[in-house]
Amino acid sequence: MTKIFFAGTIFCSAFLLFLVQPLISKQLLPWFGGSAAVWGSCLAFFQAVLLAGYAYADWVTRRLDGRRQALLHTALLALSLLCLPIIADPGWKPAGGEDPTLRILLMLGATIGLPYFLLSTTGPLVQGWVSRTLPDARVYRFYALSNVASLAALLGYPLLLEPSARLAQQAWIWSGLYVVFVLLCAACAWRAMRAPALPAPAAHEDAVAPRAAHYLLWLLLSALGSWLLLAVTNHITQNIASVPFLWVLPLSLYLLSFILCFESDRWYRRAIFLPAGAAALLLCAWGLQDPRLGFDIRVAVPLYGGGLFLLCMFLHGELALMRPSARYLTRFYLCMSLGGAIGGIAVGLLAPRLLPSYYELGIGLAAVAVLAMFVLGRRPPLVLASLLLAAACAWLLQVQVNRDMGAARQIARNFYGSVRTQDTLRGVDSVRGLYHGSIRHGEQYLAPHRRGEPTSYYGEKSGVARAIRAFDRPGLRVGVVGLGTGTLAAYGKPGDVYRFYEINPHVMALARDEFSFLRDSPARIETVLGDARLAMEREAPQQFDVLAVDAFSGDAIPVHLVTREALAIYRRHLKPDGILAFHVTNKFLSLSPVVQELARDQGLHAVRIVDDGMDTTGHRTDWVLLSARMPAALADAGDAIPQVPGLAVWTDDFNNLFQVLK
Repeated sequence: MTKIFFAGTIFCSAFLLFLVQPLISKQLLPWFGGSAAVWGSCLAFFQAVLLAGYAYADWVTRRLDGRRQALLHTALLALSLLCLPIIADPGWKPAGGEDPTLRILLMLGATIGLPYFLLSTTGPLVQGWVSRTLPDARVYRFYALSNVASLAALLGYPLLLEPSARLAQQAWIWSGLYVVFVLLCAACAWRAMRAPALPAPAAHEDAVAPRAAHYLLWLLLSALGSWLLLAVTNHITQNIASVPFLWVLPLSLYLLSFILCFESDRWYRRAIFLPAGAAALLLCAWGLQDPRLGFDIRVAVPLYGGGLFLLCMFLHGELALMRPSARYLTRFYLCMSLGGAIGGIAVGLLAPRLLPSYYELGIGLAAVAVLAMFVLGRRPPLVLASLLLAAACAWLLQVQVNRDMGAARQIARNFYGSVRTQDTLRGVDSVRGLYHGSIRHGEQYLAPHRRGEPTSYYGEKSGVARAIRAFDRPGLRVGVVGLGTGTLAAYGKPGDVYRFYEINPHVMALARDEFSFLRDSPARIETVLGDARLAMEREAPQQFDVLAVDAFSGDAIPVHLVTREALAIYRRHLKPDGILAFHVTNKFLSLSPVVQELARDQGLHAVRIVDDGMDTTGHRTDWVLLSARMPAALADAGDAIPQVPGLAVWTDDFNNLFQVLK
C-alpha cells in the first residue's frame, strides 16, 4: 500500500508538471506574436527549473535527515499555494519591439516558478524516500511511471482539456489538482520520516561508485537528447508547419523513449536501434538540404518525428544501461537534468542569437554520431561506423550552409525565426523573395518596369486588392497587420496613408533595404514595430477604411489575431463602413469558417474571395472580408465558405485547431 501511495504522488506530480507546459505557453502566445519560439523559450525555462529541482533533491537527501527534509519540503509546499491560480499577469505584456525572451523567463518565474520547482523535485526526492523505506522496490520503474504520467498530460491537453475548457478554467482545474498534489507530497514526506531506517548500503555498492567518465557520459547523453528535442521542434514548427499542436509531438516521442528505456532493459536492444538510428541519422541529415525530403509535411513530420524517437532510444537506452545503484540515484538524476538544461538553453536561447539559420539540428545529428564513438568505444567496427556517420553528417551540414549562404542575399535570425532574401528567375524575370523558414512572405520583380506590380498574395484579383479598390474616395487610410515586403503599399495613391504593423525588426529592416514597395509608394507610409494587437490596444482609433490582417508565423496566422477580443480591437480602428480583410491562405488549416463565425457573432457580413492567381501572380490566395456595410460589388463576388460542424467562436481563452485541420 505504501508503494502505491508513493507511486500515486510521483504520477500526480509528473502529470501536473507536463500539463502546465502547454497551458501556460498558451497564455503567453497572444502576448508574443503567436510565435513557435515562445514554446522553445518555455521549454528552456522548464528544463532549467527541473535542474534546480533535481539539485535540491540531491542536496536535501544527502545533507538533511528525514525529519528536517519533511519540515523543509512541507513548508515550501505550503508557500507555493500562494502562487495559485496560475494565471499570468497582463502587466508582463511587451511594450514594443524588444527581444521577448527575458520577459518570458521572468514571467514564467513569477507565475509558476515555485510550484513548478516543487513538482520538479518530486521524482528524485520521492524515489530517494522509497529507496530508504522499501528495500525491495525497483526505484527506476518509478522514473518510467513519471514519464507515462508526463506523456498522458501532453496528449490529454490538446485532445481533452483544451477543447472542453476555457483558458481560465484550465488554470483553475490545474490549481485544484496542485492542491491535491501538495497534500499527497506532504503526507509522503512525513511517512518517509516515520519509517524505520534501513541498514547501511552493502559494501559492494561502494565498489561500483560512478567515476568521472560516468558523470560526463550521463551529462552528454541527456544533453544531446534535449538538444535534438528542441532542434527537431524548431525544424518542424518553423520550416514545415507552424501548427501549435505539432509542438507537442516531439516532446511526446522524447518522453516515450524515456518510458521504454527506464521501464526495464527489455525495450532497448542495440542490435535493433543502432542500425535503425544510423539510417535515421543519415536520412534526417540528408533531408536538411533536400526540400523534397526534409520540408514536405507528408514526409518530413514522420521522418523527423521517427528519427527523434530512434535517436532518443539510443541516447536514453545507453543512459539507462549506465544507471547506478539507488545510493547514487539523486546524483544520476542531477546529471541528467543538467544535461537537459544545457541542451535546452543551447538550442532555445543561444542558437537564435549565434546561428543565422536553423543549423542546430544538423549540428546535433553530427554530435550524436561523435558521441556514439565514445559510448561504443570497446567495439572498433562500431566506432569506425560512427566516425563515418559523423563525417557524413558534417559534410551534409556544410552543404546546407553553403546552399543557404550562396543563395541568400541577406539572412538573419532572432526570437521570431530566421528570415532571408533570395533572388530567383521566373521565366525571363528576376524576382526577389522574402522567406521565413521555407515559407515565402512576399516578392518583387527587379526589372524597373515591373517593380511596382503587386505580387504573390496581393495581386489585382486578390480579396484585399478588391477591398481597397471598393473605396473610390481620396485620402484612403489602410492598416496592415504584418509587413512582409510591404507589397500592399503598391496600391497607395497620393494623399493615402498606409500604416504597417510588424513584430519582427529584421523583417522591417529587410522590407526597407531589400524591397522598394515602401519607398516607391506615393502614399504616406507609417510603420509600427511590435505586436499589432498590443499596439492597437494602446492607440487612439485610426479610422481605417481597410484593415488587412496578414500576419503569419511560418504558414499559420497567430491564433490571437482571429478571436472575438481581437475583432473588437480591429473594429475600434475601422470606419463604420470600413472593411476588415483576413488573409486565410493556408496549407493545413481551414480558417475561413473561423472568420465567418466571428462575423456572425458580431452581426457582420462575410465574403470569401479566392483567387487562383494563374493569370496574375501565380499564387493562390484566400481572403475573407468582413464589413457592417459590405459593398454590393464585393458581396456578389464571394465564394462558398466551408462549414465546420460544432465550430464555436474563437476567443482568447478558447479555440480548437483540431476542428479546422484540413
